[in-house]
Amino acid sequence: MAMDKYEAVFISTPTIGNLVPTVEFAHHLTRHDPRFSATLLIITVPERTIVNLYTKSLATAASHSQSHVNFIHLPTVQPPTPDQYQSSLGYTSLFIDKHKPHVKHAISTLASTTSVAALFVDMFTTSMIDIAQDLGIPCYLFFASPASFLGFMFHLPALDTQLAVAFVDSDSHSGFIVPKDSAVELIVPTFSKPLPPSMLPSHVLKRNKDGYFCFLENARRYTETIGIVVNTFLELEPHAIESLSISGLPPVYPVGPILDHAGASRWHPDGAQQQDSIMEWLDQQPPSSVVFLCFGSMGSLEGPQLREIAIGLERSGYRFLWSIREPRKGKLDLPGEYTNVEAVLPAGFLDRTAGLGIVCGWVQQVRVLSHQAIRGFVSHCGWNSILESVWHGVPIATWPVYAEQQMNAFELVKELGLGVEIRLDYREGSDLVVAEELERGLRRLMDGEDEVKAKVREMKSKSRMALMENGSSYKSLTSLIQEISSRMQGSEVKY
Repeated sequence: MAMDKYEAVFISTPTIGNLVPTVEFAHHLTRHDPRFSATLLIITVPERTIVNLYTKSLATAASHSQSHVNFIHLPTVQPPTPDQYQSSLGYTSLFIDKHKPHVKHAISTLASTTSVAALFVDMFTTSMIDIAQDLGIPCYLFFASPASFLGFMFHLPALDTQLAVAFVDSDSHSGFIVPKDSAVELIVPTFSKPLPPSMLPSHVLKRNKDGYFCFLENARRYTETIGIVVNTFLELEPHAIESLSISGLPPVYPVGPILDHAGASRWHPDGAQQQDSIMEWLDQQPPSSVVFLCFGSMGSLEGPQLREIAIGLERSGYRFLWSIREPRKGKLDLPGEYTNVEAVLPAGFLDRTAGLGIVCGWVQQVRVLSHQAIRGFVSHCGWNSILESVWHGVPIATWPVYAEQQMNAFELVKELGLGVEIRLDYREGSDLVVAEELERGLRRLMDGEDEVKAKVREMKSKSRMALMENGSSYKSLTSLIQEISSRMQGSEVKY
C-alpha cells in the first residue's frame, strides 16, 4: 500500500543527554525527507527542572516554526516508591515502564489519522518495544552513545559470565566488583584493544544492584528492533561499526554527528546576560589560548576536587573558562548552581586569577567550543560533548565522571588518538586528581601532542563531509528511510 506521508514516533529517556540528540535526529529525519513528520512522546520527571524547561520550550518553538516535529507530553504517573529501586537507573526504568498505557494510547490515537511508520526507542526505553509489537509497528533503536558502547551492550550478556567467574565483590564502600587477577582484561569486539575492567560503567561494576540488571535487560531487547540508528559516523568509529555488521544483529545506521548547534541559549534560565559576558570575555582573548573545563549536564565534583583543579589551573598559567556545578542533592536531581562559588575554592583564587580566567556556572557549551579563543577542552567525555568537540576541532583532555564515559575516554585516547589523558577511569569515589596531575594534562593538551591536534583537525573536516550529500552518514540515513518506506509500502499495518 503506497503512502505519501509517514509518521515516526520517538520516546526518549528523560535526560538532557538522551533527549537532545533524539529531538535533533527527529528534525534531521524530517528535513532529509519531506514525506516524514515526527512526534516525540515526552516523559516528565518533576524533579528535573532543567529537563522540563527544555521539553516545554520544544512545543513552544514548534508552534512558531515550519517544523514537522510535534511533541506530546504524556500524562504524569505515580513514581516508584523507594523500596522498589536501588539506583537512579532502577528508578528511571520503573518510571518509564509505568508510561506504557499512555504511550499505547498516544500512538493509537496518532494511527487513527496518519500512517505511523516507525517507533524509535532509545537505550533505556526498550520496554516500549512491547507497544510496537502490540500495534504491529516497526520498532527501531536510536542510540545516542558511540558504536563502541553499543557493541559493549550487545556483548554484555556474554560478558556477564566472565564477570561472575573472574570477579569478586569488593570489600570497599564502593560496592564495585573487582577482578580476582589484576591482569584481567575484557575483550569487546567493538574495541580493537582489550578493555581494562576499570573502564566499565559503575552500574556494571555494581553487578548485584538493579542498575546492572537494567543494563542487561535493555541490551537483550536491542536485538528485538528492526534496525539501530547510532549518533556516530563511519570515519570516526570504523572498527566499531564494522564489528557490528555481523549476522544475528539488527542492521546499524550511523547517521551522525547529530548536534544541537543552537545549544541551550533558547531555553535555559541562565541563557542571556551571564552567557553574553562570557562570550565578551572570550572575544578579548588571543586566538587558541583558552582551556575550557566543563563536566556535562549531570556532572559535578566535590569541594576537595574543585580546590585541586583551582591549584592546578593557577600553577599552569593558562587562560581558562571553568564551569562549576553544585553536586546533586538527590538521586533524581541534576547539579545546580552555587550561590557562593568562592566558598568552595582556595582563598583568594578568584582575585589572583581575575585577569586570567572565568569561573562560572552553567555555560552554553556549543557556543563556547565554536569560539576561536578555545584551544582545549577538559571534558567528562559524554558522547554529545565528544561529537561537539570533534565538529569544532577542539582537542579533549579526558576526565570521565559517570555513565559510559570511562569507555568513551578509553576509545578517544587509546583507540582513536583524538584526546589526551588526565584520567580514563575517574568516577564518583575515585582518588582525587591532584593539582600536579591536572597541570601535566593541561600542558599536554595546550602545548604538546601535535599528532592529536592534527587528527582532531582532520576529523573535524570528516565530520562535516559525512553529513553532506553522498557522505557516509547521508547515505546511511537514506538507506534507513528506504527501509522504513519500503516496509510500509510492502505490508499492511494493524492498530
